[in-house]
Amino acid sequence: MASGRKHLLKVIILGDSAVGKTSLMNQYVNKRFTQQYKATIGADFLTKEVMIDDKLVTLQIWDTAGQERFQSLGVAFYRGADCCVMVYDITSSKSFDNISSWKDEFLSQSNPKDPENFPFVVLGNKLDKESERKVANAKASQWCRDNGNMPFFETSAKDAINVDEAFQSIARNALSQVKEEEEYKPTINLSGGKKDKGQKKACC
Repeated sequence: MASGRKHLLKVIILGDSAVGKTSLMNQYVNKRFTQQYKATIGADFLTKEVMIDDKLVTLQIWDTAGQERFQSLGVAFYRGADCCVMVYDITSSKSFDNISSWKDEFLSQSNPKDPENFPFVVLGNKLDKESERKVANAKASQWCRDNGNMPFFETSAKDAINVDEAFQSIARNALSQVKEEEEYKPTINLSGGKKDKGQKKACC
């Protein structure tokens, strides 16, 4: 039986330009893919309701620009994130090498309470271009193990490969983060009404 309380989870997607961040988000939320590339300006977000372990969860997925000139916009968009998704292109070694920088950028901008245990998920996108692969699965898997055993998926936004599975993992990891925070922020019922200290704001 589903829990009556809704959870709003803020998810940030980071990565170099053209790795497929927007395409992954659109494939997951709208089941749609387009070959036309249009760079994200600043940031945009979509929402989707999902059931995770009998809990109704609203994912607020933020797609941020990969261009360096927009990174200074990060603080407002990163604040309050429950999970960070880092995306690289399996046909681009540089995009994989930059994952570490994106992780450092996120931790610096968002300043989470417990950076050592903050949930990150890594996606190696464009699996439909296997013949052009430059980043070995084993190499990426090892990097994720060495950096806190991050969940890792290889995906194709174009062919919808592992996209739903990846975002299920993202939602589950984000929800676990919220649960831990709520242990220190109990709901308190007051005579004048209900006050929930653990309630998350809808946006940044």
